[in-house]
Amino acid sequence: MTAQTPPPTVKEFCIGYPLYEEFTFAKEDDEAGWNLFFSREPIDTYCPGCNAHSIFHLHITGDIPRNLDAWVGNKRLAVVLKCSRDVAHKLFFLFEIEGRTVQKIGQYPSLADLNTYDVRQYSAVLSKGDFRELTKAIGLAAHGVGVGSFVYLRRIFENLVDAAYQIAKTDSGWDDDAYQNGRMAERIQLLAGHLPEFLVDNRSMYKILSQGIHELTENECLAAFPVVKMGIELVLDEKLAASAKQRKLEQATRAIHGLVSRAGVEARSGTDE
Repeated sequence: MTAQTPPPTVKEFCIGYPLYEEFTFAKEDDEAGWNLFFSREPIDTYCPGCNAHSIFHLHITGDIPRNLDAWVGNKRLAVVLKCSRDVAHKLFFLFEIEGRTVQKIGQYPSLADLNTYDVRQYSAVLSKGDFRELTKAIGLAAHGVGVGSFVYLRRIFENLVDAAYQIAKTDSGWDDDAYQNGRMAERIQLLAGHLPEFLVDNRSMYKILSQGIHELTENECLAAFPVVKMGIELVLDEKLAASAKQRKLEQATRAIHGLVSRAGVEARSGTDE
């Protein structure tokens, strides 16, 4: 007997689920369904009005029903989330309900808009083309296109590896035949000194991406997308950290050289006197 899939939280259903994907709540999960439409629990997500993360609360007009199955039936219910910084900033979601099966049939802003804010930082370590493909992958997944989103993620993965190869092949003693004849996992191992540690330790991600394109269904790709995306983000996080460290080293070097230069000038001035 397979385990029952846990019901999504308000944030998962509103911000994570693509349009038209259904979820059927079990009767014992009526409270989770009630929370989706009537809970005032805070939600931390991106606010397009503030252009930053903010805390949102469900906006409800009228009395809140106390019975946990008040949402059950054949109906449409709207969910409006208001920003705690500025109540004029709102997120809108429209749900269609048939019995205990809930489907999101509309929203504003789009899922792509809500989910691409957090990846903007990676434009500093990705080429314009790769960053554009990352946002396309997120947009496709947000609209329920799983296989297509994997195509873009795999290209980003391959480009990260190729960028490391372009540097590594100039190293003394580099074995290009071994690299060209190796599988992706073997290539990544050869590039261990030029790739983020997370990518080297989790090089099986490429196998998952390739399997997604050739074997997995749309729904299987969509289920795997957040995990694979997180893996690529962790790789990019390491690149961001390395880039920030390099900038600090350069700033510190320039500052120290400036101090030494000024000290030398002052020393010479003292000698002249």
